[in-house]
Amino acid sequence: MNQRAHPHTTTLTSPPPHLYGRWRHDPLLTVGTAISKIWWPLWRPLSPLHDTVADNGITVVRVVSREVVAEDENVVALTFADPDGGLLQRWHAGAHLDLLLPSGRMREYSLCGDPADQYTYRIAVRRIPDGGGGSIEVHDTLKVGDLLSIKGPRNAFPISLPGHGSAATKLRFIAAGIGITPILPMLAAAERFGLDWSMIYTGRSPESIPFRDEVARFGDKVTIRTDDADGLPTMDALLGDVDPETGRVPSGLAVYCCGPVPMLESLRRHLADRPDIELHYERFTPPPVENGREFIATIASTGAEITVGATESLLSAVQREIPSVPYSCRQGFCGTCKLGTLAGAIDHRDNILTEPERAAGQILTCVSRAQGDHLTLDL
Repeated sequence: MNQRAHPHTTTLTSPPPHLYGRWRHDPLLTVGTAISKIWWPLWRPLSPLHDTVADNGITVVRVVSREVVAEDENVVALTFADPDGGLLQRWHAGAHLDLLLPSGRMREYSLCGDPADQYTYRIAVRRIPDGGGGSIEVHDTLKVGDLLSIKGPRNAFPISLPGHGSAATKLRFIAAGIGITPILPMLAAAERFGLDWSMIYTGRSPESIPFRDEVARFGDKVTIRTDDADGLPTMDALLGDVDPETGRVPSGLAVYCCGPVPMLESLRRHLADRPDIELHYERFTPPPVENGREFIATIASTGAEITVGATESLLSAVQREIPSVPYSCRQGFCGTCKLGTLAGAIDHRDNILTEPERAAGQILTCVSRAQGDHLTLDL
């Protein structure tokens, strides 16, 4: 029963009568009431209530290993462990960590270690000189022995194995450069379950491809090709063997891809008429703005008005005025860029804000926009 809708109004101040009317008050309840009046005042000092610390989801880990995993030295793998040697939270292939960097930045990096190992986490980070600064900070400041705060693991790219949640009969993995990180644990899972799988691994050059030695253990199931030697791959090359009779990829395939936006968008268009093929993907760059329209965003604290272009994210526009505004995934699932609004209707394009948060005017600036011509940000 809903207690708020049906409030309790009983005014009982003494034990009720005996069920069969033999006594004015039920003797068992009378004795129980007397004992409770004595017991609880005596017990209260012996068992006081204590304030509990709210769980903020942050875990402190130590950097226990640092390894360069690409010949061009632009990709470094970091391994974390509990400072006291304890167990870490379990995770599954496709999961990522939120790194709370010393500068205050928060960045997501895919876990690329062994999900069965509950004592360590491993990530790999490519140095991006013209990026948002997170990768440079990881490369230049994090050393073995450093303590680091993290959140997670969280999984926005889970794998459904054939026979274990998927109707597919064959797996095809596609990784481009640093996109290998969420794919690596998937390869191990597919191999462990004895599934029919293959992978194509692309990169600009052999020197830029991380974990080449690690994927080599899978033999001819993995094809490595580079743009400088082989050119850009076609969609058929990415998807693998085709049916000689139809000239198309056979049905029953599940594709897992992590790479740049042009590759993902080409795959989506190529498979648009193939409902018999599963396509799962994760971006490491923001998605393009679809059906956008220009609007004005006002910063409430300064009165500054910012024009947000039709193909530009609200986050990018705000960064022109306030470069230090926090962000992380830029894809609408981490919540780092959440802000309040004071005026204007919101076109919500995320899937993590609750209805009360939306009703309160919260917005994820990396993906959501104004419904009309104007938004006022509580910033």
